[in-house]
Amino acid sequence: MFKYLSFLVFVLPLSAYAGASDKLKNFIESTHSAQANFTQEVRDSRGKRIQSASGTMQFVRPGKFRWVYQKPFEQLIVGDGEKFWLHDVELNQVTVRKIDAALGSSPAALLSGSNEIENDFELKDNGTKDNLEWLQATPRTQDTSFEKILMAFSAQSELIIMELHDAFGHTTVLHFSNMKRNPQLSPQLFKFVPPKSADVLGE
Repeated sequence: MFKYLSFLVFVLPLSAYAGASDKLKNFIESTHSAQANFTQEVRDSRGKRIQSASGTMQFVRPGKFRWVYQKPFEQLIVGDGEKFWLHDVELNQVTVRKIDAALGSSPAALLSGSNEIENDFELKDNGTKDNLEWLQATPRTQDTSFEKILMAFSAQSELIIMELHDAFGHTTVLHFSNMKRNPQLSPQLFKFVPPKSADVLGE
């Protein structure tokens, strides 16, 4: 059912560290909404690509987001501030959850969260590679579905790459492009009404 949705999420922090952490702080403080294109790959423990997808994402912090997976299968993920909706167009199936639960389980919620990740994650700069500054976030507890998350920022504090490493050795890699920060986004983008013919699962 969940072709591309990796259940791995955290919320972006405010931090006083140097390097990539400073870029993350800059990104958070200056970005209240955004939209971008993305590509997503899931790789197995040997680095072999086992899934790929692409689409667009938009968010307004806190708690509102819209991710549209366009290829090769259509999926729509919407957070309206109270509920998390996932519409699998091919299956004509909708899954709904409370947003609080979804914030701990989906990369769609990553960019739209609050600034409290430092309570739950240990942050450290992870050096420079290919002219990008890398940051690693490791959960402080073991009650998660992932082991670590890496983020790469450009010299202009733009978020370019996210790598989400789960406990099974799989890695979900997101590449962002054409990111626009603080655009005016219609509130209608973050509302979802299930199609009348769809099967609705969850709350």
